[in-house]
Amino acid sequence: MGRPRDTPDPRAAHSTFVTSFDPLGLAGDAPLFAAWLRLSAGVRSGRTQFFSIPGHKQSSRLTGPLVDGDLPLYAGLDTVQLSGGLLAAAEQRAAALWGVDWCRFSVGGSTHANQAVALAVGAPGDTVIVSRTLHRSMLTGLILAGLRPVWVYPELDERHGLPLGVPVEAVAKALAAHPEAKAVLVGDPSYVGTTGDIAGLASTAHAAGVPLIVDGAWAAHFGFHPGYPPHALALGADALVLSAHKTLPAMNQAALLLARTSSARGLLDPSRLERGFDAGHTTSPSGAILASIDASRALLQHHGDRLLGDLLDLRLNAVERLREVPGLEVVTGDRTDPAKLVIRLPGTGACGLKVDARLRAAGFTIEMADRDTLVPMLTMADEAPAVDALVSEIITAVDEERGSAREVAFAPSWRTVPVTDAVPREAFFARHETVDAQDAVGRVSAELIAPYPPGVPVLAPGEVITQEIVDGLRRVAHDGGRIAYAEDPTLTTFQVVSPPSTSGR
Repeated sequence: MGRPRDTPDPRAAHSTFVTSFDPLGLAGDAPLFAAWLRLSAGVRSGRTQFFSIPGHKQSSRLTGPLVDGDLPLYAGLDTVQLSGGLLAAAEQRAAALWGVDWCRFSVGGSTHANQAVALAVGAPGDTVIVSRTLHRSMLTGLILAGLRPVWVYPELDERHGLPLGVPVEAVAKALAAHPEAKAVLVGDPSYVGTTGDIAGLASTAHAAGVPLIVDGAWAAHFGFHPGYPPHALALGADALVLSAHKTLPAMNQAALLLARTSSARGLLDPSRLERGFDAGHTTSPSGAILASIDASRALLQHHGDRLLGDLLDLRLNAVERLREVPGLEVVTGDRTDPAKLVIRLPGTGACGLKVDARLRAAGFTIEMADRDTLVPMLTMADEAPAVDALVSEIITAVDEERGSAREVAFAPSWRTVPVTDAVPREAFFARHETVDAQDAVGRVSAELIAPYPPGVPVLAPGEVITQEIVDGLRRVAHDGGRIAYAEDPTLTTFQVVSPPSTSGR
């Protein structure tokens, strides 16, 4: 029996849906994305009815369109038993693209991936060499795993007041002093796009018989156009953490953990990686987030060269206009992400947080602002008209906030050299008490405090609270910055480790 003449053809509706949601035809090489498209079409046509989680049942009746497209992996894109093998197929494609044999997709962002690595590289009490400009997620990973960090510090760019890469010599010295170390962990590129010598770090780590782990959260686009640096795995790193949602068109919380486990070096155990990953992984992963990782991988593989080239042109045009602003500097150079737009304001006298407020009032949001720095994120999703409008608004806002030029200063996140009294895990679980700020100086911190962004800890559990740290954090707060993760973000009080004779929580 045929369909009534006025009944829409479901095949035509499906084709229209796929065309509108997959304009570049990525689904043919993206199994999770293809499954999301099929299931979404079924939901929209009414052919698919959910009697499984999530509880919104893809219905807009209660919360409106907020949940559109929020489809699960289990009993959604695939069966509860994952009998279709879609996730494994998508992860294998990503591993092949980055030239390794192991990959997992995370819906918990680079935070989850960093913590998984920490759980995989050592046992409680083991030593690891760690860049101090690590993201707070890696530090919390050290706490979870009970690892003992030996800090290494980046070089500092005196001209711009920003961190550069961790010197190879510093890592070599730390490994020589700590032959018991199990791994080297660095963040590269930095939050502000500066890069280090990953190949040199990898060679140094391997000479000591340990793996190099790179938190490359901001570098998911590296390695897919000759104008960008190679990705860390191509330079010899053993594992790489990537945030697909930062520089690729994936959904928030989308990340990848990639590793080389079958090389002759054998420095990473795939079973430990699996257990470390699963320890913090949700058992109800978002199929939509996973599909967005899959689609972003396919986009890089098939269109990355063209789109990343267009991004270079967008950024170059923005830089040329911004350089005409008296006193304003844009960070460039061989050791920087060529897509990152990092604007320095000391020469203009303008306060970045006030410039940011003007931008928000005009309808523009940017990734980061502190007193001296603005970081508007540019990605492959940007187009010239919007970038041009942003640059015009930045120029106007800086001129309206212009003042007397000031000296270049290093933010506390980049210049702090901690005094360590206890292993982070010990201080985290120790009895603690709340004391006034003036009484906290000289005491051991029980909490992690980081100006955000960039989320780099200025104070970690087990470190001595100094007057310099208190003053630096207060300057950030005074300038309008956010003091993150502190029990008291006003910095009136601090959480400190209680002496053995003092009762505490």
